[in-house]
Amino acid sequence: MSDPARWRVVQRDFLQDCRVFSVSRTLAESERTGERFPFFRIDSADWVNVVPLTRDGRVVMIRQYRHGAGEVTLEVPGGIVDPGESPAQAAARELLEETGYRAGSLEALGHVNPNPALFGNRLHAFVARDVERVAKVANEAREETLVELVGRRDLPDLVRRGRVDHALVIAALHFLELAESARPG
Repeated sequence: MSDPARWRVVQRDFLQDCRVFSVSRTLAESERTGERFPFFRIDSADWVNVVPLTRDGRVVMIRQYRHGAGEVTLEVPGGIVDPGESPAQAAARELLEETGYRAGSLEALGHVNPNPALFGNRLHAFVARDVERVAKVANEAREETLVELVGRRDLPDLVRRGRVDHALVIAALHFLELAESARPG
């Protein structure tokens, strides 16, 4: 079975710069029917999420108010990859800024597209092992994070109960489970 045909881009128009993302409209033509339709896309720099693990098996998570949901959420640290920064550098920076913890080691787990229907960027997931608190939380003016240490065995229940409901955080946690189930021993 072959893949569906790619659509031909006829025109792309920039619509709006929203600081952390931009919006564009693409007029695309179906190879199969020849019909043209407008599609909208959200462009952003890549993002990172990092699952920080303490030596005693707890996950360093953060609580923060999220304007989109209008609620305080429980998440792993993460954020935007800054220009000139690798995803690993961004993961280490976000971990330190949002929690005050530094990783003994940092390992890439995988990456996903947040929603291929709308987004063109990737989320890169990492695990930070043997994390230690080395500084105070260094939030910028637009965010306020509070650290919460969570037992790893409590994570599935927190997801089931909706206490952790950020899809990209759940993806990072799943990547960690996949990586650990593939490890020897």
